[in-house]
Amino acid sequence: MTDLTNSEIADTPERSGLEPELGGLLRDTPDRTGFEPELGGSLREKGVYVDEPTCIGCKHCAHVARNTFYIEEDYGRSRVIRQDGDPEDVIQEAIDTCPVDCIHWVDYRELKQLEQERQYQVIPIAGFPAEQGISSVATRRKKERAKKSKPRTL
Repeated sequence: MTDLTNSEIADTPERSGLEPELGGLLRDTPDRTGFEPELGGSLREKGVYVDEPTCIGCKHCAHVARNTFYIEEDYGRSRVIRQDGDPEDVIQEAIDTCPVDCIHWVDYRELKQLEQERQYQVIPIAGFPAEQGISSVATRRKKERAKKSKPRTL
């Protein structure tokens, strides 16, 4: 066996410096990016997102990828609970089983934006018209964007 110094180990191209065993810096960060090795790292640079208003609650995804999806109790729609819960091929199989194509692979930066927009989502009760709820969400988003883009005057 050869003795390697810590600097030689850190300089090897196979190591990124973000390995989970290298410390708590990444674990203590409040705003994780999803690029950390524990969350998929360079192997998966995209996340899974469920468009809940489109979901019909068939439960296929939750049966295939049990550690990634669950059925939300209040609305009966699917939701992602762990991005790294199942291997990528199992998640892809769950996506393929969705009859309405409401599950998508998205970039982690886009995922953060979609999660922020989720606070404005109106999930209609199954069997009731969804158009009014969706149109009110669109109106609310336009008002929010107008407030943000409007220059402040003193």
